[in-house]
Amino acid sequence: MSAAVVDTLPILLLLLGLAAADCPSSAWVQFQSNCYVFLQTTVKIENIEDVRNQCTDYASGADMISIHNEEENAFILETFKKRWKGQNDILLGMFYDTDDESFKWYDKSNMTFNKWKNSEESQDLIDTCAFLQTKSGIWKKGNCEVSSVEGALCKAAVSYEKKYLPDNHILITALVIASTTILIIIGAVAWFLYKRNLTSGLTNTAYTTAPQLPYNDECILVDAEENEYVA
Repeated sequence: MSAAVVDTLPILLLLLGLAAADCPSSAWVQFQSNCYVFLQTTVKIENIEDVRNQCTDYASGADMISIHNEEENAFILETFKKRWKGQNDILLGMFYDTDDESFKWYDKSNMTFNKWKNSEESQDLIDTCAFLQTKSGIWKKGNCEVSSVEGALCKAAVSYEKKYLPDNHILITALVIASTTILIIIGAVAWFLYKRNLTSGLTNTAYTTAPQLPYNDECILVDAEENEYVA
């Protein structure tokens, strides 16, 4: 592989990385390795799966929100204050598993963090959903049997497989790949021409002509006298 091609490979990987490491659209907000969006729409539901479908249908790889540490919880609260608008209580992507009597995230991530109110530990948890209080950041338990919810809070990993690519993302990615490919081709051609010219120069130096004696007026006079003597 030529040096020019090798030099352009880091640029290609960087540009492709920048193109890939992105949220679905400007509506999403990135925090660490995940993207978040609040779909501000009234969802009439029969069960929590109707809310979940709002997220899973919006982008491939997306699901209802799961929260795994204090920093993520604080980020969501701060984003609601600055950017999103919704009710005080937002439905979390959590369900109560009666088989092992524990709460679980719909996205199948581990339950490593919680922000429950201490006074709710003894409640009957059958048909119980979890809600985030957007002003305090506290989680509370509530009945899943509601007729509608105001909005759905969704989450997707940065490295998700996109279903929809708004904001001209396809065009931008194509231009990045095309431009980098052209740079690689130009570099390869330049390297080839350089090597060919270098080889041609070495070959020409191997064939040198013998030095010629100076040819002046005295030589012409001698030649003329010799020709006259012969005649």
